[in-house]
Amino acid sequence: MKLVRYGEAGKEKPGLIDADGKLRSLSAVIKDINPEQLGDAMLEKLRKLKEADLPLVKGKPRLGSPVSGVGKFIAIGLNYADHAAESGLPIPAEPIVFMKATTCIQGPNDPVMLPKGSKKTDWEVELGVVIGTKARYVSQKDALSHVAGYCTINDVSEREFQIERGGTWDKGKGCDTFGPLGPWLVTRDEVPNPQKLGMWLDLNGQRMQTGSTRTMIFSVAKLVSYVSQFMTLMPGDVITTGTPPGVGLGMKPPLYLKKGDVMTLGIEGLGEQQQVVVPFRL
Repeated sequence: MKLVRYGEAGKEKPGLIDADGKLRSLSAVIKDINPEQLGDAMLEKLRKLKEADLPLVKGKPRLGSPVSGVGKFIAIGLNYADHAAESGLPIPAEPIVFMKATTCIQGPNDPVMLPKGSKKTDWEVELGVVIGTKARYVSQKDALSHVAGYCTINDVSEREFQIERGGTWDKGKGCDTFGPLGPWLVTRDEVPNPQKLGMWLDLNGQRMQTGSTRTMIFSVAKLVSYVSQFMTLMPGDVITTGTPPGVGLGMKPPLYLKKGDVMTLGIEGLGEQQQVVVPFRL
């Protein structure tokens, strides 16, 4: 299934994308797509619905984040060897874990805002993993059974804040609008192997990133298992799993986002996003 949330920001309604690519309402079935709806039993109930019986949604409403109530937004750094190389950093021996603020989460096509004083805001197409059932000290073998589904994420990053301002990476990763999710949450039954997904990002129509989850240093199963050793993963938690090469930081000279830039990105089977870069505003 391709689950979506659509409508005005803060007032999104649940829906799904049918086999013909049309948006249908789930409002008569569930109130929202939130942690309570992500367990196997509920997803199976939704899967058994007859799509043709669900009301079609007219027009092209705004899409919000495909899941609400995210408790933790966990990120993995330098998870592609070639991206580590372009960043001038060694391949990590263990996953690098940091957090993105949940307040940065937004819809897939909402504008990305440059933070106040930003000079080095950058792009990163990434595979997002949405947890469906509680995971605590899970084995790598069992890890994917705790996943509800997958989505496209742009891990927008302010490199000066992240690297040059001291402390952890978090301060350059969680600025408002820095976490576009979606357009859909694709349930794990439609993604039998998350390590075989092509991914890409264009800036103003020019290809910047071309990659595949095949080249991850640490697989999705490894990441879910690893993170669960340090914190309990709960339904609705999101893990964004790292980016392939082609980010602005790695270019010579570096290239960063400016007002009016347009980012378009996607992952095979998980849909596309597009964001216009806008200046800071309160």
